[in-house]
Amino acid sequence: MSLVIREHARARLITDGPDPRRIPVELRCDPGDPRTVQIGLPGGVDWAFGRDLLEKGLRSPVTRGDIRVWPCGRAQLILELHSADGVAVFQFDRAPLIRFLRRVHDQFGSSAGTGGSKGTGRAASGAGTGGRVRTRTDAVSETPAGAPAPAASTTRT
Repeated sequence: MSLVIREHARARLITDGPDPRRIPVELRCDPGDPRTVQIGLPGGVDWAFGRDLLEKGLRSPVTRGDIRVWPCGRAQLILELHSADGVAVFQFDRAPLIRFLRRVHDQFGSSAGTGGSKGTGRAASGAGTGGRVRTRTDAVSETPAGAPAPAASTTRT
């Protein structure tokens, strides 16, 4: 019986508008490929990339393929996803990302020396996006202001 590590978090979708929109996201790591993390976005769009990219991006700017990750101050991280449809920029609080990576490390071990099996980012299940992240604002559901983030979960598969 395998455990899929899941962490629910909130991200801010950075747009041209005056205020970023808060959206729910799900971070996942499957024991079948523990060197890869997936970020589930609203609308059924998942992006998968090497866990080491997220780990390195917590400390310094890193780019691999169509994904850029960099720290933003001491408490946030920026994730920038590029596709033929455009660019989507998300701002995360670091705490849920660190908690997720710690749980993944405790369950599956270090990603050091793996080279990140999924070197370039990719849309894992683009549900009508042609394998690309949706960047239209109507593709992202709005989260009510002040709504608490769901708790982390572990699913047995």
